[in-house]
Amino acid sequence: MERLDKRLAATGQWSRKEAKDLIRAGRVSVGGTVCRSPEEKVAPDTPVAVDGTTIGAGGPVYLMLHKPAGVVSATEDGRDRTVLDLLPPQYREMGLFPVGRLDKDTEGLLLITNDGPLAHRLLSPRHHVDKVYYVEVDGILDQGDVEAVSQGILLRDGYQCLPGKLELLSGNTAAYITIREGKYHQIKRMMAARGKPVTYLKRIKFGALTLDEQLDKGGWRALTDREIHSLFRQ
Repeated sequence: MERLDKRLAATGQWSRKEAKDLIRAGRVSVGGTVCRSPEEKVAPDTPVAVDGTTIGAGGPVYLMLHKPAGVVSATEDGRDRTVLDLLPPQYREMGLFPVGRLDKDTEGLLLITNDGPLAHRLLSPRHHVDKVYYVEVDGILDQGDVEAVSQGILLRDGYQCLPGKLELLSGNTAAYITIREGKYHQIKRMMAARGKPVTYLKRIKFGALTLDEQLDKGGWRALTDREIHSLFRQ
């Protein structure tokens, strides 16, 4: 048996004091029942949830991050801040890494985890996980661009992209674009091949995950059980 506040702190997501505050605020349930006592003793196999999301001690961690521009998608970098630098210190020893990469100047949804097999599966070309971006360009997008993306754009270096989807937005200088690959600067290179360079790029969906717009840039949160399960159904 283990104290409830210690059980929460062992996940690395909260300090002991933060865990006690969560419990006293009625945000923690033990076996489906809200518990307000940090001293409550909990058996190892008893499910504990915070705000409805089951937590584990020392198990896989799944986080959603709203990446801001100017931060690199890496675990460490000698010059720039990384996405892991945006997380609390207790996460540094949990083996977390970003699943895939967003360019330094690209914003939006990034999955952070320490679940290597899941990451490999989500990034595998065989699974064709859709990635949806909001894109703004210097130029006017038209039906020719829509058709080119749907057929697969031939990049200037000779690479043939897989077919995607371009949904024009009001004004035709912005669109939603869906791709199933993650080649280096792919969307920028696709739009450059059409003579309409990208001026702003933000990922809003990654597979079954949708960016939580309540997260400020640089903000993060743990995935809900439903979101985690959706990733394994990809």
